[in-house]
Amino acid sequence: MKSALKLAGNSDAVIMTLGELSGMDFEYASRSSLSFPGKQQELLERIQSLGKPVVLLLFTTRPLDLSWASEHIPAIMDCYFGGTEAGNAVADLLVGDAVPGGKLPVTWPRSVGQVEIYYAHTNSHKPYDSEDFTSRYWDISTSPLYPFGYGLSYSTFSISDLHLSAKTAPLDGSITATVTVANTGARAADEVVQLYLHQRFGSASRPVRELKGFRRVTLLPGQKQEISFPIGREERNYWSAAKDGWVIEPSDFDVWVGNNSQAKLHDTFSLLQ
Repeated sequence: MKSALKLAGNSDAVIMTLGELSGMDFEYASRSSLSFPGKQQELLERIQSLGKPVVLLLFTTRPLDLSWASEHIPAIMDCYFGGTEAGNAVADLLVGDAVPGGKLPVTWPRSVGQVEIYYAHTNSHKPYDSEDFTSRYWDISTSPLYPFGYGLSYSTFSISDLHLSAKTAPLDGSITATVTVANTGARAADEVVQLYLHQRFGSASRPVRELKGFRRVTLLPGQKQEISFPIGREERNYWSAAKDGWVIEPSDFDVWVGNNSQAKLHDTFSLLQ
C-alpha cells in the first residue's frame, strides 16, 4: 500500500483497477459480502484523499459495494472480465478514442442488504419510486444505487415527444411508440433507447415494468433521430404458470421510454377484447 500511495502522490491522475479475480466467480463461489476483497476499499479511500483525479476501473461479474465510491470517485467504469482485447478496449475509452455506450444488464444494489433487487418486481410491495413512500429501510434508500439499463457517455442525450400511433388496439393488434432522440453534447456517441411496459390488470400480477424493446443509435453533436418501437402481441404476452402457456389479455398498459428502467417519459393505451 505504501508504494501505491507514493506512486499516486507523484502522479497527475490515478487509474485504479479494483475488484475480484476471475476465479472468485464460479459455481460454489458465492459471497456473504459485496465489499471489495482485502484492503482495496482502504486503498481507494486513501488515494482519493490525496486530491488527485481518480478513475476507478472495476473488474467483476457481480455488483460490488460502490456506495462510498459513487459519492467520492468522479469516474467509474465497470469492465467485467472482457477477455484478451479488454485492455485495448479500456485504453481506447480512457483516452477518448472511443465513447462509452454500455448499459447495466442488472440492477446495482446499494448494499448486500438489498439483495436480491431487480427492477421487474410485482406490485406486491410499494414501488421505490412511489411519491408517498420513502424507504423500506431505516438507514438507506429503497432505490438501487444504479438502475437496470443505466450507463453514462462522454456526451449527453435527450429523449422526448413520446407518442403512440393509437390509444386502443384489438387483442391481436399492434401499436407503435415513437420518440425523438437528440445528442445534446459535444461528441458523437451512442445512446440505447429503451421501451418498458406494464400491464395494469389481468389474471396474474404483472411486473411494474418490463423491458420490451431497445435500440442503439449513433448521433453526431446536435443531431436528432426519430425512433419507433412496435408494441404487438410478442411485446404484450407472458408465460402463465397457472395456464401452462402464453397469455395475452385485454388490459390497460403503461408505456415508458428512456435510457434506463427509471424512465419518466410515459403514455398509456388499452387493449380491447
